[in-house]
Amino acid sequence: MQKTDVIIIGAGAAGLMCGITAGQRGRSVTILDHANKVGKKILMSGGGRCNFTNYYAEPTNFLSHNEHFCKSALSRYTQWDFIGLVEKHGIPYHEKKLGQLFCDNKAKDIVNMLLDECAQAGVEVRTQCSVQQVDKVDDGFIIQTSQGKWHCQSLVIGTGGLSIPTMGATGFGYDIAKQFGLKLFPTYAALVPFTLTPKLLEQFAGLSGTSADALVSCNGQSFRENILFTHRGLSGPSILQISSYWQPGDAISINLFPDVDLYDHLKQIQQERPKAHINTVLAERLTKKLADRLCEIWFADYAQKPLAELSNEALQTIAEQMQNWQLKPTGTEGYRTAEVTMGGVDTDEVSSKTFEAKKVPGLFFIGEVLDVTGHLGGFNFQWAWASGYAAGQYI
Repeated sequence: MQKTDVIIIGAGAAGLMCGITAGQRGRSVTILDHANKVGKKILMSGGGRCNFTNYYAEPTNFLSHNEHFCKSALSRYTQWDFIGLVEKHGIPYHEKKLGQLFCDNKAKDIVNMLLDECAQAGVEVRTQCSVQQVDKVDDGFIIQTSQGKWHCQSLVIGTGGLSIPTMGATGFGYDIAKQFGLKLFPTYAALVPFTLTPKLLEQFAGLSGTSADALVSCNGQSFRENILFTHRGLSGPSILQISSYWQPGDAISINLFPDVDLYDHLKQIQQERPKAHINTVLAERLTKKLADRLCEIWFADYAQKPLAELSNEALQTIAEQMQNWQLKPTGTEGYRTAEVTMGGVDTDEVSSKTFEAKKVPGLFFIGEVLDVTGHLGGFNFQWAWASGYAAGQYI
């Protein structure tokens, strides 16, 4: 049997950061991952450029049943700490928008940086190593794996959630939590596109790939970025963001003209250009294809007439529909395309300082497996870095 101070299961963002931090403290650390290479989600994130953090990361960007839990770790390892690490390794990066930081080159730069740090800290990383059994013993844990048996004092679960199973995501971390009697919140896909009814998909046929700036609202939350029509329904940043607040059966509200009072705007155009048609006016802000299709679906009677012939009531109807489009998704695309998993290990079971399970000394949970989910835009990576670092100080 091989012996090491620390076993970390999961060689993703949180697991690697945790290993680096513990290794730098002189702990002997082995990171195990069942995948054939480390950091698969890092490599695919941000269109292959890795949105590795956000200038504006703060606790309000995270959802959890305990909104205070994330504060301690985020304050101890901030976005500026991770940016400092990126700069130390000479990795070029840029802000895309809204504080979102991306590699100039490829996400592999971040993975290589983490592996270099692991090597410098003496951390062993093993891939294609699946864990078959975990047992608690008096002086730690016995881990049975496809590459043999280990004994460790501290065991860290950094296995992530259920999103994107093609990247190797499994429910392993939740199974370990259940094995040791920890409470879990139900899990569901978040930061995920919506699916629509066949009737709506038929109406929007031909719009796949068309996007529009919109303010999307649901359950008291609003996000303004692009929406994107797809062959399954709706996606785009503002849709992914609101999906974290949506529950089955809820309608979402979409404002396609977030900068203006559309009724007043249409009244003004009616005075200035009485011969203009409604689809022409809408196409000045939306794409022509989208304006034409929405007029066809919603305003067929009005679209034939010049603005001069439309009543105030007609203009009000158009404005209301465009600025408060009520849409009820049939569901989401699920874990297949979800960026994160909502729910997971109840944070009340874990110390916010050390990330150790209160009931199971030596057992730690970090990253996405916990009931902490960030907004889109680099926040989930910042949670991985911060929680990994915090646990790494104590394992």
